[in-house]
Amino acid sequence: MKEVFLTPEGRQKLEEELSFLINVRRPEIARRIKEAKDEGDVSENAGYDEAKTQQGFLEGRIQELEHVLKIAKLIDEPHSRDRVQMGSTVTVCENGDNVEETFRIVGSAEASPASGLISNESPLGKALLNKVVGDEITVQTPGGVLHFKIMAIR
Repeated sequence: MKEVFLTPEGRQKLEEELSFLINVRRPEIARRIKEAKDEGDVSENAGYDEAKTQQGFLEGRIQELEHVLKIAKLIDEPHSRDRVQMGSTVTVCENGDNVEETFRIVGSAEASPASGLISNESPLGKALLNKVVGDEITVQTPGGVLHFKIMAIR
């Protein structure tokens, strides 16, 4: 079984999503299924079929969230500002470019590269772990090889 890591913020977001799905979406879909059944024959009722399909996806997502929350290991605030670890915020500069980018290393369950949250399992996340300010890293990506220098760790 793969380990799942969550920051306190990531855990809270997943708990909020789970609560919304259970307390809001589940009753909405149940109501739609009941209304479709009340219309009579469900064998050719597109509304019923759609609601049942949505119910299946919903229940799958609820099970997934419950499982992740049950097994997740909480990422504490980084204890070291000297070395990149889970939960660290890292500023890097791509070699040959003076543009700095900042990322936070999180577990795959809450990764969102567009928001600056990269997974510890991603090529860049793996390459950054256990490195220190000044280290240069090479990352193999689908777009080619990239070189970065670590500028800061928070």
